[in-house]
Amino acid sequence: MNQKTHTSASGAAIAFIVGSVIFAVLVVAVKFLVNVPAIDADSAAFRTKALFEIRTNEMASLNKVGWADQPRSIVRLPIETAIQLAAQEWQNPAAARADLIAREEKASAPAPVVAPKPNPFE
Repeated sequence: MNQKTHTSASGAAIAFIVGSVIFAVLVVAVKFLVNVPAIDADSAAFRTKALFEIRTNEMASLNKVGWADQPRSIVRLPIETAIQLAAQEWQNPAAARADLIAREEKASAPAPVVAPKPNPFE
């Protein structure tokens, strides 16, 4: 082996070691100096807010009178009111059963068909 080849190999090894040290220092600096937010930081707050809104709407639906399906005349009642009405109706089981069957048939009937609006571009 001649002197020139030996010097080139030593220089390459030293350059590799110096480059590796610089790379390691840069990796450590980036690790400690750059603050990356957690992936779920925003989504956790968004999910909490959405869940609160869903539960608030559910409680309002359970405790307020409103339409469940207006074209079929189906109303939504508070649970306590519905229990009281059911207990009152079922004092006469035959009449309550006939009424229940009639309401079920009305509720399961096909919804009224609304004529489609004409397309203004035709």
